[in-house]
Amino acid sequence: MIRPGLTFKLSVLLACIGVLASGATGYYAYHANRTMLVKEAGRSLMTSTELLGERFSASVDDVGADALVLASLPSSAQVVSSDDGLGASLPRERLAQVYSSFMIHHPEYLQIRLISRAHYGLEIIRFDRDADGLIRVEGGNLQEKGQFSYVFEPLSFSPGRLYTSPISVNHEYGAHAAQGKPTLRIGTPVADAQGAVVGVVVIDVNLTDLLKRLQSDLPSDYQVYLANEWGDFLVHPDPDKTFGFDVGRRVLMQDSFAVTRPLFDQKESEVLVNGLARPKQAEGQVLAFVRRPFGASEGNRFIVLGLGKPLEDVLSGAHLLGGSIVRMVLIFSVLAVLLAILFARALTKPLHMLAYAATHLFAEHAMETLPLRRTDEIGVLARCFDRLRREIRSQMDALHVKQRELVHLATHDVLTGLPNRMLFMEKLERAIQEATRRRQGLAVLFVDLDRFKQINDQFGHSVGDKVLVAVALRLKQVLHAADVVARLGGDEFIVLIEGPRSAEAAPGIASRIMTTLNEEIVMDGQGMTVGASIGISQFPDDSGTAEELLLNADAAMYAAKSGGRCAYLRYHDVLEARRRQQAELAAAAHVPAGEGATEGHEAEPTA
Repeated sequence: MIRPGLTFKLSVLLACIGVLASGATGYYAYHANRTMLVKEAGRSLMTSTELLGERFSASVDDVGADALVLASLPSSAQVVSSDDGLGASLPRERLAQVYSSFMIHHPEYLQIRLISRAHYGLEIIRFDRDADGLIRVEGGNLQEKGQFSYVFEPLSFSPGRLYTSPISVNHEYGAHAAQGKPTLRIGTPVADAQGAVVGVVVIDVNLTDLLKRLQSDLPSDYQVYLANEWGDFLVHPDPDKTFGFDVGRRVLMQDSFAVTRPLFDQKESEVLVNGLARPKQAEGQVLAFVRRPFGASEGNRFIVLGLGKPLEDVLSGAHLLGGSIVRMVLIFSVLAVLLAILFARALTKPLHMLAYAATHLFAEHAMETLPLRRTDEIGVLARCFDRLRREIRSQMDALHVKQRELVHLATHDVLTGLPNRMLFMEKLERAIQEATRRRQGLAVLFVDLDRFKQINDQFGHSVGDKVLVAVALRLKQVLHAADVVARLGGDEFIVLIEGPRSAEAAPGIASRIMTTLNEEIVMDGQGMTVGASIGISQFPDDSGTAEELLLNADAAMYAAKSGGRCAYLRYHDVLEARRRQQAELAAAAHVPAGEGATEGHEAEPTA
């Protein structure tokens, strides 16, 4: 009996390996694709949910900011202290115009009210919204609201604090369009000049309109879930399950989705679940839930927001890929059998040598095992492999050099070699973070060359470029090694000074910069003086952000340039000069102090 030879055995082995490899690869690709699609959908849902929650919190904060603006108006305290809402009152009418403008610019506001502490919480100014637009409630229609928590609780607050009500359905009498609507109330106390709380500003927000505006850009196949701090559904794909607490049949999110219970226990802040991994919890969906606090921290108000997407929609692409994978596996299995037969006779010892060399591509000892001296095809393949290895190494080395050059070009000025605006702003952001952590300051110097345009026009751009290079060199020589100098563009340079010395050292450094730039520069036999105007802004006194520090330094530089070139000026001094100028203008007008307040003609800020 003739035993199968090595060629036959190797052919069968390679064919089996090819078939198994293609089948296993296809199976793994299908399941990996399913898992990847579900995970990607989950990440997208979680990102969208967090963004929607942030938008909700920001919207509530904006309402609180509006309430604080209205409460801080001097006329609000004046009116609520002395007015009972009856009869004619010019200050009340002017203040009512401000309240009306807030209602006009915020269509989600259902009511804005100014409520007095006196007269059992009597409404002094009240604007409602109905089907036809704004309606002002006046005179005998004004109601006493002292028994409501959104009145008596803010009355006990100190000025500046905010009251955030639970989300509920409005059942107050005579609330016009607000009646029967899901409502969120934001209130804040109104204090007089002595700091005594004399009233409350209350803004009622239509939760439905607010959420519709926030989720307007979500994909149409997303399902939105929203619950209050107790778990009652406020938004659900099935409208019959919302606001059940208002009709005596509570439908709770933690009962419908047990996975959300830790959110209400405040043990977790986000939950992601899908029907592929946990079918009992997700019910054929991919779900993302987040707990989002809103309003004042002492109220401990929060919502649980969720987004869902049908699992079938997520996996629709995987089903199409599965059919393609089956066809590809069959094709590659046939090819594997054919290739196994063709290459079995040739792949013996040289194959192992090449495989070893392939797995140790850049190891010199592996290259020594290649049969480079053979004259047949194996020798040609070995020599080609060796040349390929050397070429790859050479190209990788060149690529690394190019990458370093590109990184330097992206972050540095081509002409002067200084950091450009992008790199400087990154350094400034990091410096602000470090200064905040260490409770130290820093300074930004905006340097603008005074006579560079004349030099450019008189001697040409080539000389101007040389001047910029010389200026950059002089700036680096003047500054300490820890200081940062960058070129923003044109004839503008920017300097960053860090550490505790920044506040005191900035004027001295600015003076040294002006001194060195006022020294004559000789270019191509021509002597010229550049000169510079410098603006200084300091952190944290002038601003807490990088962009504002740069803008303030720029403003100070322009002030220094307008006051006379070759000077430096701090942004703080610019502000002080503006204040003195305003004070002088006010004194020159000879307006007696307090006259506008006594006659009721004080100008009110607009919304």
